[in-house]
Amino acid sequence: MLPADQAPTLDARLTDAIATFNNDFFWSWILIPLLVVVSLYLTVRTGAVQIRMLPEMFRVLKSKPETAPDGGKAVSSIQAFMISAAARIGTGNIVGVAVAISLGGPGAVFWMWTMAIVVCAASFVESTLAQLYKVRDSTGYRGGPAYYMEKGLGQRWMGVLFAIVLILTFPMVFNAVQSNTIAGAVTNSAQNMNVDAGLGLSAAVGVVLVAVTAMVIFGGVRRIANTAQALIPAFALIYLIMGVIIVGMNFERVPGMFALIFEHAFGIREFAAAGLGTVIIQGVRRGMFSNEAGLGSAPNAAASAAVTHPAKQGLVQTLGVYFDTLVVCSITAFIILIGYEGGSERELEGDLTQIAVTEALGPWALHLMTLIILLVAFTSVLGNYYYGESNLEYLTADRRVMLGYKIVFLVASFLGSLGSIDLVWTLADTTMGMMALINLVAITPLAAIAARVLKDYNDQRRQGIDPVFTRDRLPDLRGVECWEPREREAAAETDKV
Repeated sequence: MLPADQAPTLDARLTDAIATFNNDFFWSWILIPLLVVVSLYLTVRTGAVQIRMLPEMFRVLKSKPETAPDGGKAVSSIQAFMISAAARIGTGNIVGVAVAISLGGPGAVFWMWTMAIVVCAASFVESTLAQLYKVRDSTGYRGGPAYYMEKGLGQRWMGVLFAIVLILTFPMVFNAVQSNTIAGAVTNSAQNMNVDAGLGLSAAVGVVLVAVTAMVIFGGVRRIANTAQALIPAFALIYLIMGVIIVGMNFERVPGMFALIFEHAFGIREFAAAGLGTVIIQGVRRGMFSNEAGLGSAPNAAASAAVTHPAKQGLVQTLGVYFDTLVVCSITAFIILIGYEGGSERELEGDLTQIAVTEALGPWALHLMTLIILLVAFTSVLGNYYYGESNLEYLTADRRVMLGYKIVFLVASFLGSLGSIDLVWTLADTTMGMMALINLVAITPLAAIAARVLKDYNDQRRQGIDPVFTRDRLPDLRGVECWEPREREAAAETDKV
């Protein structure tokens, strides 16, 4: 029996129990097989839309929004993209990739890439359905999986279940991941400057995060969209430039880095050690945490866009998966692996990316990484808030409940900065998996409707016109509240201006 001071803590025991359930059963035998099968089915059902229509994804980014019900501008296609990117491009791209490599080795990167391409079909279908079944609110539109589960499938109980799980996942657990990462990054910088970095510093970071977040979320969806649109291109550009510089400084190691990725993805050592499953699971799991395809989160942002055709936002959100995983996550992987010493395994560290950047560029780069992590995690906090708000509005229209949600969200942001990173990440894996399971079960039977909407889009494109959808084009569909002919015609005219 271990001495009392060496006995596992409650957090450690809980983390181990949940991790065992995740790894040995839920992810390995249920979620990953389901994700692969459903994504391949959707790829076939949509004619590989994620590959075939890649050029079209860039074209539709230029769509202009219509006027919102309150007279202001509705959320544009690019702003909805930025809201979802705010949640996507966060700790999953920096810390999540580091965790995948730590647990699964370099080969996890290959499986992250592979699954990103496959699950793009799920991203298109879920975001197109979110647009099709969206509803109006005072400042524009809202929608998401809960809405298409009720209106498309006729299963309100399923929508309620999804909304509850999402609220637990994004505003609570994922939000704690973001604030925890912010506190950790600031602590690393403080320690590097020989500043006392105890619990008091984490608490101070939590207070500042709460104050800044409150100023944005109490301004509504427009302020969230505008903040995301202002911050995301800035930090993404800084991060990508830094990554390219590191790779350029170590150009001679690039061939070996790619060889390492493929060797570990299919290597004999992984087969011999029965570790190939771990490599694949970590790649797929962290890929889903990062790009969120099939998870059911991005459709909540996709539904807020005012576009002339549901398929337009489906294409835009699909492009977001490519940017997130094949660009931003790849840069993180390259930064870590460029200095990887063959055969050596690092211990699991949430700050692995910061360490790799510091080793490549010098101690000053640690502070630049801290700034980048602050920005990406903060925008993720905003995206997480919006996802929760949209689903809470699905459950109730009571303004007092919404105020209570804002307060609870801010409290969770503060507590996350003080929490245990291992327990937070493990809980994130579990709640994320439950969300994905519900959403994948829902979009599979609705795929036929998404395919019909896509066919309508392509038919109009072949006629040389900018596609405009009206619900009378598919009159047999039930549950479609928006897309009246008169409003769509007005929107089309706005889009041409």
